[in-house]
Amino acid sequence: MALTLQRNIVLALLIAIAAAAWSLLIWRQIGNDADMRMEMYSPTMGMTAPLFLAVWVIMMVAMMFPTAAPMILTFHQVQAGKQGRGETFVSTWVFVAGYLLVWGLMGVLAFAGAAGAEMLAGHVGLSAAAAARIGGVLLMMAGAYQLSPLKDLCLAKCRTPIGFILTSWRDGQWGAVRMGLEHGLFCLGCCWLLFLALFPLGIMNLAAMAVVTLLVFAEKTLASGERIAKLSGVALLLYGAAALVFPQALPTFQPADTMMMN
Repeated sequence: MALTLQRNIVLALLIAIAAAAWSLLIWRQIGNDADMRMEMYSPTMGMTAPLFLAVWVIMMVAMMFPTAAPMILTFHQVQAGKQGRGETFVSTWVFVAGYLLVWGLMGVLAFAGAAGAEMLAGHVGLSAAAAARIGGVLLMMAGAYQLSPLKDLCLAKCRTPIGFILTSWRDGQWGAVRMGLEHGLFCLGCCWLLFLALFPLGIMNLAAMAVVTLLVFAEKTLASGERIAKLSGVALLLYGAAALVFPQALPTFQPADTMMMN
């Protein structure tokens, strides 16, 4: 009964933290609606590196905590058989911290790439249509990755929490950190191009974020998850190809009058 209660507390905290993160993102968009429309056109959202990383981490908490919950709860359950209940609770959040660290480092790379893309676009005078077509290529890359063997390998690790825990087990707090990092890397390998696809769709586009969250959750938890991953890959390929022909199909397509205002 004590283990069940503690497990429910962990699950409730994960849900509450994710809900708080979604609330912050929604509040930010509602409170800065005009600014948010302008920020959709900018890969860095017009932010400095620290602010971008803070928003990125909030996004990862909102989007990834629900999808990582089965793995986190499985880790907690197995750890409970090896340690006292108090130590188990601490180790579980150490595992979560290691997992988040991977996504935080991904945010550093995302900002560097976004800032570099903005500088390059400004230097060469990239047109709105050309920028949208590059976004279409990114969507097609994400779609192709959904169909790749590496995606299948990483998804298999994420779909079988008990298998990952038992084959990657490390004792102690540092072991929990290492396991969190390892799971984070598999999760990153499973989803990174889906998050890259958010840039042409709008990095703060809440609808796109919700779709990606539901897609990742379905891939990892539903019996038909592998099939869903393949179907989403085909959909991304088709959408990316459509953006190459009709750049206006992307929500981040920047009309000429908006460019003049910027």
